[in-house]
Amino acid sequence: MSAFTFPSGRRIDLACLGRVAVDLYAQQFGSRLEDARSLQMYLGGSSGNLAFGVARLGLKSAMISRVGNEQMGRFLRETLEQEGCDVSQLQTDPERLTALVLLGLKDRDTFPLLFVRENCADMAVDAALIDEAFIAQCRALALTGTHLSTPTTRRAATAALTAARRHGVVRVLDIDYRPVLWGLTARGAGENRYVADANVTLQLQQMLGHFDLLVGTEEEFLIAGGVSDDLMASLRAVRDVSAATLVVKRGALGCCVIEGAIPAAIDDAPTYKGERVEVLNVLGAGDAFLSGLMTGLLQGKDWTGATQMANACGAIVVSRHACSAAMPTPAELTHWFGGSRNPKVDADQDLAHLHRVSAARPHWDELCVMAFDHRSQFFDLAREAGADESRIPRLKALLVGAAEQVERSHQLQGHMGVLIDGGDYGRDALASATGRGWWVGRPVELPGSRPLRFDGTRSIGSALIHWPTEQVVKCLVHYHPDDAYALRLAQEQTVLELWEATRESGNELLLEVIPPRAMTPAGSEDEAVLRAVKRFYNLGVKPEWWKLAPMQPAGWAALEALVAERDPHCRGAVILGLNQPLQFLADSFAQATNPIVKGFMVGRTLWVEPSLKWLRGEIDDAAFQQQVGRNFAVLIEAWQARRGAARAAA
Repeated sequence: MSAFTFPSGRRIDLACLGRVAVDLYAQQFGSRLEDARSLQMYLGGSSGNLAFGVARLGLKSAMISRVGNEQMGRFLRETLEQEGCDVSQLQTDPERLTALVLLGLKDRDTFPLLFVRENCADMAVDAALIDEAFIAQCRALALTGTHLSTPTTRRAATAALTAARRHGVVRVLDIDYRPVLWGLTARGAGENRYVADANVTLQLQQMLGHFDLLVGTEEEFLIAGGVSDDLMASLRAVRDVSAATLVVKRGALGCCVIEGAIPAAIDDAPTYKGERVEVLNVLGAGDAFLSGLMTGLLQGKDWTGATQMANACGAIVVSRHACSAAMPTPAELTHWFGGSRNPKVDADQDLAHLHRVSAARPHWDELCVMAFDHRSQFFDLAREAGADESRIPRLKALLVGAAEQVERSHQLQGHMGVLIDGGDYGRDALASATGRGWWVGRPVELPGSRPLRFDGTRSIGSALIHWPTEQVVKCLVHYHPDDAYALRLAQEQTVLELWEATRESGNELLLEVIPPRAMTPAGSEDEAVLRAVKRFYNLGVKPEWWKLAPMQPAGWAALEALVAERDPHCRGAVILGLNQPLQFLADSFAQATNPIVKGFMVGRTLWVEPSLKWLRGEIDDAAFQQQVGRNFAVLIEAWQARRGAARAAA
């Protein structure tokens, strides 16, 4: 039997009204906030975290709040949208700035927390813009205590609660007591969770009767009830003004649920045990708990099932950096409850992989990629043409323009990609391509290196710190599973180093595997590639993408089976060009009808001849782009024809 009855047939499961801000987390663990060297940006704010967490768990959430008309406000809006949260009720303030929070991780018990919220946007949420018709389409409405702390936010909260009551929406309060946000502590004491104050208690008690469910820590119920150092007396004071179900969060002990009369002792209340984990960061644990609780309740679970989900979400988040970004996915919870998880959350590699690959991410069902990440080849072209290499950056910029033209002419929006180097030749072109909504890859290998080495750095992890997250790390490794032991080990260790670096940086990884021709007799190419892919999987490397030479249908089928067994969340494979003739590549696409093949990434075949002509001054910019675009179009049309044939066969 479900713990709560929610209205059905409505578009939004849970609307969240309250704080939404940008969290800036210190990346140095064990450091004072004053000594932080770098900060990582996440969506934050208790209501923002809740809307994000519920959406990540598969329900339809909505954000009712206010952000600034600037970069941080757009970041919050886009982050929520990407996770599937409705932001139609997220107001934009033309004057106020989006709130910021700076956070440090000194130790398990010390979390320096600085709220930068002077006259911020979310505290100016406009009650006149609360849309009753929208709230009528919600099953539940959740508010946070911070938005009961000022006349402006109370008006907005009251308007939303009134509409919710009128339309039978279940009303939830996360007490979320932050003394600093009620003006009760020094501004630098944001981590302080409890200061007794009769005025706060009065203001809360004036509103508690409007809710069906109240959720808080023991300290938060102390402030709501107003009896310092006496939890049970405070709970009784809350019950005097509210008939709501009370959920008391008790950390590692779990939580208690009180639906009727207050018992004599808290241990007499129905108690649902928590999860014991190694704590990295308790910030966001309550938001994760409520995300799991509301998801479970809205899915029709009873208190046992809903609190089990809530306690698991809280346990997972306290073991990770950040709040919203640490929220688990349904796939992670399936693993968590599946009986095979590592007791130490941060050591559970399967859980970490699921967190990375099962969260919302840009969707690429197919890719048509122009590759011009080459470096030595462009230098050789310039030398052959008798041109100065200083012209190469301009040439690569023109290739971006050619890709843009073909995207428009062939309606490739959502399917367009480029591979561009980030060095002297490609830096400007790469910057131009990034941020367009394209798939953007960038190489890291030193051209021609065997064993594999990285280009321009001995520490790939340090280099990736400076990369935009949307840029995919492309690594070409000339590898054969029958390489001499020392060579094979050196290459594998370098790939493992890259794998770990991309897991930390958040960049996706494309692994391009080309077995050396001297070790690959004719007819054995597919077998060598498949053995290499299997070897990397055996090592624990699970790239988002594989880039491979054209294979026979049987080879693609074998790859599909291997990927399904080892990493079903892999995005798939793309076909490389190897400077093969245009028609050869176009014909090879007909063999690649297996759904594991998502597209192609071709370079020299498209631009070598036009580049020579341009470098020699035989054609102008427009003609160069026209010729490259024409070659690219041949492959795109061949790929689209292959796709149509595959669909017809299915």
